[in-house]
Amino acid sequence: MSLSISLFGLGYVGSVSAACFAHMGHKVTGVDISKTKVEMLDGGRSPIIEARMDELVAQANKSCRLHATTDSIAAVLASDVSFVCVGTPSLKSGKLDLSHVERVSREIGTALTQKKAFHTVVLRSTVLPGTTETVMIPAIESTCGKKHGVNFAVCYNPEFMREGSAVGDFLKPPYTILGSQNPEHLVSLRELYKDVPAATFETSIRVAEMVKYVSNLYHAVKVGFANEVGTLCKHLGVETDQVTKIFMSDTKLNISSAYLAPGFAFGGSCLPKDLRAITYRGKELDLELPLLESLMPSNAQHVDRAVEAVLGTGKRKIAMLGLSFKAGTDDLRESPQVQLIKRLLGEGCQVKIWDKDVSLGRLAGSNRQYIEEVIPHIGSLLSADMPEVLLGGEVVIVGTKIDKADLGKLLVPGQIVIDLVNLDPARRPEANAYQGICW
Repeated sequence: MSLSISLFGLGYVGSVSAACFAHMGHKVTGVDISKTKVEMLDGGRSPIIEARMDELVAQANKSCRLHATTDSIAAVLASDVSFVCVGTPSLKSGKLDLSHVERVSREIGTALTQKKAFHTVVLRSTVLPGTTETVMIPAIESTCGKKHGVNFAVCYNPEFMREGSAVGDFLKPPYTILGSQNPEHLVSLRELYKDVPAATFETSIRVAEMVKYVSNLYHAVKVGFANEVGTLCKHLGVETDQVTKIFMSDTKLNISSAYLAPGFAFGGSCLPKDLRAITYRGKELDLELPLLESLMPSNAQHVDRAVEAVLGTGKRKIAMLGLSFKAGTDDLRESPQVQLIKRLLGEGCQVKIWDKDVSLGRLAGSNRQYIEEVIPHIGSLLSADMPEVLLGGEVVIVGTKIDKADLGKLLVPGQIVIDLVNLDPARRPEANAYQGICW
């Protein structure tokens, strides 16, 4: 089914979206305050330089599926859906400039005062979580005097287009994300994207807004990481291309979803030691590697968050489940769980610890030496009896993988559960106060 679309903002995202929607068979009216952009698009010429755009715009214009105007009211009244693709540039402070979003929202609201039919508004601009609901919806409501969800709906549909391959990215995206307050608001969007070959995620508006930022942040981290690694390789006399080729061939851990789920801080005998060694070597070479140098302080901050979460309960009797740096090992070296316990003891907390893989009698070598230096009286805190440990705790810290049934049947009313390992939602205790360290 063909839909009529009004699309606000004929910059990069807007122009590509307009041309692609028209290419998919929909009737599109582009709206912009720039008469030059409007005249170009309405005349069958692309207002931006981008592969395939000249061809798509010319074809869509010739078939009368793509037009442009400066008249926002006429565009809204003649459409079923309004897309907002205006810029959200940075102010000098780094804060987003939302003035364009607010202006267009008010224009759409003004048009809706003359429209009786239900109208769908879709924001595509990159905005921080909460913007759609706290800025855009109120701006439309205050102008049109109508109620969101009753007379109109606002959804969020982020774009994932790269300059130079934007048309291809639009027509074959990594996924389609549709954010709304009510699934019923997505009827028009489902129709628009039904033939797009990509997984579709229907979620809340704030999740949709955040996924866009997470994607861009991760891309920035990858670029910074690759460049710092390349810089190290060059100054160490190592073939960067060979290192990169071999590194990227590992799709089990390196180029994969491994380690991307939020959890507790990293530890163990490898990661902290190797980070310190490589950043120290960088300093010897007079290199500034701010991304790599920030990882140990970032990790320490995560332990601080756990300490604050526990102390924030106002309770002092702590049951700690898990001592090693990860489940399935008895390695305590630089375990963030050990650091957390040490901090809590220093704050006057009473801590009892259970870890099925850790027995003081079996610890040997550097592992035993480490724990004796950090918490010399660890023996008096450890217990092999999980029920006993849990029974004495006002706060239960989950620092290792544990079966929900085992945990749930041992908890008592009034206990607070703080999850450090991101238990699967289906395994999280229901009857007790529950909080995750960063979820």
